[in-house]
Amino acid sequence: MFNDISSLRTHLATRRSGKARDMVAPGPDAGQLHDIIALALRTPDHGKLAPWRIVTIADDQRSAFAKLLKDAWVAENPGAAGMDLSALDQFAHQAPSLVVLISTPVPGVKIPVWEQQMSAGAVGMNLLHAAHAHGFVGSWLTGWAAYSPHVAKAFGVADGDTIVGYFFFGTPAADLSERPRPEYDDVVSAWDI
Repeated sequence: MFNDISSLRTHLATRRSGKARDMVAPGPDAGQLHDIIALALRTPDHGKLAPWRIVTIADDQRSAFAKLLKDAWVAENPGAAGMDLSALDQFAHQAPSLVVLISTPVPGVKIPVWEQQMSAGAVGMNLLHAAHAHGFVGSWLTGWAAYSPHVAKAFGVADGDTIVGYFFFGTPAADLSERPRPEYDDVVSAWDI
């Protein structure tokens, strides 16, 4: 994948998120998506607990996912029945590929929940890097659908678990522009006692 440190640096320096709504085909095929997920699982995991799960949503399940979102929105927002919920339908159908990352901390172990949740976050970052290494763009989205108890229940999210986010993968419809990044000296300091 990376022939030298320069290739790795270029990979890290050029990875950026794309807008899921602007992604077009092609997206990862089944084999590529499997490889992207397998690479993402190579993440820091104190205690070897694997405190996360990934759910793939296939193309033929996107309409069912959209229905879940709309039903959950109506259940959680009295008076929403009859409203235009096309934005939820668009969310469910954007980008060629979609996976859901769920944090599943293991209770009753010596590894703090926070460390287990950070491990799930590391899986998320690895998903984006692995997609980029395969030539795709990724987008990590949360929003209402990540915090909805109705949606969580449909994904089998138990007490103490959370949806980390929805990861969309595809090809950008246009060149991705760079966004402002923090200045090094604004966020890095030397410890001095």
